[in-house]
Amino acid sequence: MSEAHDPTIAEDMRTLHHMGYKQELRRGMSAFSNFAISLSIICILAGGITSFHLGFCSVGGAAIGLGWPLVCLFSLMVAATMGQVASAFPTAGGLYHWAAILGNKGWGWVTAWFNLAGLITVLAAINVGTYEFSMRALGTTLGFDPHSLGETGAYLAQSAGVAVITLSQALFNHRGIRLTTRLTDFSGYLILAFATLLTGSLLWHTPDLSLNRLGRLVTFANYSNLGVDPTAPIWPHTESLPWLFMLGFLLPAYTLTGFDASAHTAEETIGAAHSVPRGIVRSVLVSGVFGWVMLCALVLAAPDMDQAAGHAENVFFWITSTVLPRWQLRVLYLGIALAQYLCGLATVTSASRMLFAFARDGGVPGSPALRVINPTFQTPVLAIWVVALFALGFTLYTPVYSTITVVCAIFLYISYVIPTVLGLLSHGRRWQRMGPWQLGRWYRPLAVGSALGCAVLFIVGVQPPNDKALGIIIGAGGILALIWFGGFRHRFQGPPRTPLLTEEAFAAEKTERIDLPHRMD
Repeated sequence: MSEAHDPTIAEDMRTLHHMGYKQELRRGMSAFSNFAISLSIICILAGGITSFHLGFCSVGGAAIGLGWPLVCLFSLMVAATMGQVASAFPTAGGLYHWAAILGNKGWGWVTAWFNLAGLITVLAAINVGTYEFSMRALGTTLGFDPHSLGETGAYLAQSAGVAVITLSQALFNHRGIRLTTRLTDFSGYLILAFATLLTGSLLWHTPDLSLNRLGRLVTFANYSNLGVDPTAPIWPHTESLPWLFMLGFLLPAYTLTGFDASAHTAEETIGAAHSVPRGIVRSVLVSGVFGWVMLCALVLAAPDMDQAAGHAENVFFWITSTVLPRWQLRVLYLGIALAQYLCGLATVTSASRMLFAFARDGGVPGSPALRVINPTFQTPVLAIWVVALFALGFTLYTPVYSTITVVCAIFLYISYVIPTVLGLLSHGRRWQRMGPWQLGRWYRPLAVGSALGCAVLFIVGVQPPNDKALGIIIGAGGILALIWFGGFRHRFQGPPRTPLLTEEAFAAEKTERIDLPHRMD
């Protein structure tokens, strides 16, 4: 059955028509593919491993055993509230549209920029992490050690490596959503398979699983002031274990980002009103459970906790290389590196759709060119390459991995929570028509919890040694305010129209035809 005659796709197109747009992107993603793209960006084999030291070197095992599931609950609250809004308004650049619809075009504009900045910086963080992991894990096997080149040489080698990674990901995306979907589907299976393989291998080589050893997962230790460079510790010295425990939240908070990809690909997903919210929530739930079990296995397998913490950024490599046989390490490291690469590839997809949707409404410089869809590949080609180049530029500005992770996590969660808070304020008032996937009476308390959790994340995220993140975030907010109040608010149209938010109005509009121009004004 062709797309034009598929009843599910026809319903999707009517819903998109109600949002004021015609169908331009190729709608061919299944529910699994929509789930897989978010799972690929979350990628517990990327953030969960490359940021493992941020949690472990705070309070040790308790950061994983207790801290990870605690932050997972916060991420699930954000995902669930996001899912309800996504079900009602399934469109590319979803968060931007939701904020504009539930609030006004100003809120939409701010949300779009925070989300876009978060996606670009998370792409930078993923690819810097992929390069660093690959060099530590496979560099010696390939006979290449970038640290032997000196500080300048190592920086140039990293820049070149990250450039190759990022630009090749853009090329795959350029070739169309069919190829990208196949790769992200494969990535979903790859992540779960290698997370399971790593977990099983670590537990198999763990000497015992007695209650005493399991107690590591709830034991607090003070590992502040650790690092290869004494002047740049993982976390500065503090006697406060509760505060140090909270600093370790950055491990799961950074890892469990990117689930908005399911929303950004809504216009390419079949049955989007049902599939998108399920993809958002399931990707967080599956990643949270598999990631927790995997990282707990790392803690349990460590021969000595204090000695492991002393290896700081290299703690993951020290544990695995000490416990696992060399042949097994090579297989695992290769699979993990591939999963990290595909994580970045999926992020390019998500970020480019956000940029395309924002440009479609004139929200960024060069909008007329950025919103053009290539007729052959049915992808926003220029948007893809702009995203890749900006992410690459950010890694040149601040190559420090921990600072990049903090900035992207805060940017993203701010953009996640703004539509949720606006939905809380308009729920049952202006916003009466819900989608087929909804939380009912749980939406309001979960929305409040999401907002409070985001505030805690912001406070924790800008502490030393990541205090540079505060200046970046405040600077970004200040620049946005100057641009908006400096006159852009009068020129920016926002979404083509605010969809009527009542059941009756929506039912009446569904009888209209769907052959729209690029956008309806």
